[in-house]
Amino acid sequence: MIPVIVQDYKTNDVLMLAYMNEEAFQTTLSLGKMTYYSRSRNELWTKGMTSGHYQYVKSLSIDCDKDTILAKVSQIGAACHTGNRSCFYTDMVKEEYNEKNPLEVFENEYNLILDRKLHPKEGSYTNYLFDKGIDKILKKVGEEATEIVIAAKNPDPEEIKYEIADFLYHMMVMMVDKGITWEEVLEELSQR
Repeated sequence: MIPVIVQDYKTNDVLMLAYMNEEAFQTTLSLGKMTYYSRSRNELWTKGMTSGHYQYVKSLSIDCDKDTILAKVSQIGAACHTGNRSCFYTDMVKEEYNEKNPLEVFENEYNLILDRKLHPKEGSYTNYLFDKGIDKILKKVGEEATEIVIAAKNPDPEEIKYEIADFLYHMMVMMVDKGITWEEVLEELSQR
């Protein structure tokens, strides 16, 4: 019996801890879905068979002592039997810090822009851009790119950060308008 730490392959969020025996490991390999050994029921358990919340294997790694597996998975739905995304949702001790996973920030902003396109809100600048169409969106992308160049010639790094953020926002509006996701962009970038 070996413990398995399960992480979301995109965000690296720890989803759960479970156990595998050799049969569970072999079943995981053959199905491509995480299969564990339930110590309470004394049987194999493919995650999601009853809930539909499957964990599709992306990678399996073993630690240096060869006594713990790290599984990176594509999690469908909740990992925890309580309905939470992760089993680790209760803080016992927590120092205040500001965690910013770049991909999560980009995806959250992208999803907000997509929501504005699907559910327009009166007075929304994002909806103004969508209403004006692709030419207006592209004009703003071009303007913001030029403003980055101008800001980079100035000594104030705060101005550059501000202009880069403006550019990224307008670029994401263009991405949503064209139906391009961050996953597709990152896939392309990883091929270079």
